[in-house]
Amino acid sequence: MVTDPIADMLTRIRNAQMARHRRVDMPVSKLKVEVARLLKDNHYIHDYKLLDDGKHPVLRLYLKYFQDKPVIRELRRVSKPGLRQYVAVEEIPRVRNGLGMALLSTSRGVMTDRQARAAKVGGELLAIVW
Repeated sequence: MVTDPIADMLTRIRNAQMARHRRVDMPVSKLKVEVARLLKDNHYIHDYKLLDDGKHPVLRLYLKYFQDKPVIRELRRVSKPGLRQYVAVEEIPRVRNGLGMALLSTSRGVMTDRQARAAKVGGELLAIVW
């Protein structure tokens, strides 16, 4: 059993990119689908699909490369089950001076750092992507 499903998702993406895979499969959850949606909306992945074979639903991400290098250069989990990291709206980090993004779980759902600043909400800092 996986104790941190988001860290498992990020590790699967990192490993698939290092092996130059075009897609990666993982167990599905609502939070993972929202993270995948944000990655797609911000052009870090091509697409994602929910595959349901009747037994175990699967989330499939189609990875994106540019000139044979992964578009995602770093994918890091910030808040962990043993040490949660919460930030107020003023403390939301700017990743690579705006070139990257931070993923936050807020009271209004999962959103990027820009969306959270615009909505003026803080929350749990899930991960940093650039």
